[in-house]
Amino acid sequence: MNSQIKTFQTVCEAYQLLRELGASSKLLLHVKLVGEAAELLISKLHDLQIQFDENFFRLGVAFHDAGKILHPRELIAKGNNHEADGETLLITHGVDPKIARCCRSHGQWKTMECSFEEICVALADTLWKGKRNSQLEDLFIQILVARYNKDYWEIFVEMDSCFEAIASDGDSRLLRSEAV
Repeated sequence: MNSQIKTFQTVCEAYQLLRELGASSKLLLHVKLVGEAAELLISKLHDLQIQFDENFFRLGVAFHDAGKILHPRELIAKGNNHEADGETLLITHGVDPKIARCCRSHGQWKTMECSFEEICVALADTLWKGKRNSQLEDLFIQILVARYNKDYWEIFVEMDSCFEAIASDGDSRLLRSEAV
């Protein structure tokens, strides 16, 4: 076990570690496509002047499915074995446990207490493929309302249109994901 935590400044560094750990081109493409959805969400959060840890969000997206290196079937079939195993794999290789936790929280956000950034990762991982999840979206909005003492419906209107815009390109991203 690596006791020293590695610092990642960019997603490119995260992708490099994933490659070193044996990530397939399909897995790397997947996390890049989820990253496209994340960048759109980041842009909207900037527009609203929301404070959050962008680097954590980006790295969480890059690493969230690292466990699929160990469970490649889960790239094409449903399964959640990759979640806990991915967290362990990343921690073993020096990734900050808070970021490695995104391996579990992106799929288990309903049953875990999650940071705002972890909820962002789960949301980007849902929206990238054109899927909407009203419970996850509402949790995201509720966090913003509580943090910034804003009107729920004001935030809802802003974010719902953003979620729809991201999801509307899901078919295109899914088609690109099949190219590998």
